[in-house]
This record gives sequence, C-alpha cells and structure tokens, in this order.
Amino acid sequence: MSESSSDVVALVRDLMFTSKITATGRSMNVPVTVVRDPARLADTPGRLLLVDLNLEGAIPAAVAWVGAAEGRRAIGFVAHVDTESIFRARQAGIDRILTRGQFSNQLPHILTGSRE
Repeated sequence: MSESSSDVVALVRDLMFTSKITATGRSMNVPVTVVRDPARLADTPGRLLLVDLNLEGAIPAAVAWVGAAEGRRAIGFVAHVDTESIFRARQAGIDRILTRGQFSNQLPHILTGSRE
C-alpha cells in the first residue's frame, strides 16, 4: 500500500488486484494510493479512482469521492457476471465500467492516461 498521496487512488480489498495495480503503477512510475475501506475513501486526495465494484459500499463511496472535487473521475471494475453491480454503478454515474479481465488488460493505459 502506498503511503504518499498520488493522482491515482485504488479502492480495492482483493490482494491480487491490489498487487497488480501497485506493481503496474510502480513499473510505469505512477504512484497509487490504496484504500481498502470505503468509509476511509472520502479523505483521500487524488483525481482518478480505480474501484472494485464488488466491494460492499464501494459504489456510494466512489460517487461521493468523485463529487467532492472538480475534475475527479472513477473507473470501476467488476466480475462480468455481476450484472446487478454493473447496473447500480451505471445508475450511480460511475464514469467507466470494465470487467476484471478488461481492467487487467487495459491497466497500463488507464494509469498512463490518468496523467495526461
């Protein structure tokens, strides 16, 4: 878990995805701040949120985080079979929703695009 603040914040509890996100960020010189508890997200600075939509409480926390500051956006990832979370995230206004596989494949581009 990154202790310094960065432009990229990841709301993820799953250790595999945490490792994947932070390792990819490190390899691309993009610091990532990891938050595991949706209740602690509100106080975390950043401008891009990578959010595990399967994490309980993640959708409302992500929407509140995006709305709390100008220029913030969120990219959610979810199990492709979890149509309920996909629907709820779309209804709530999550900017972009990807399956876990799409997210993994596009992660380097997502991280570098967040710095433009």
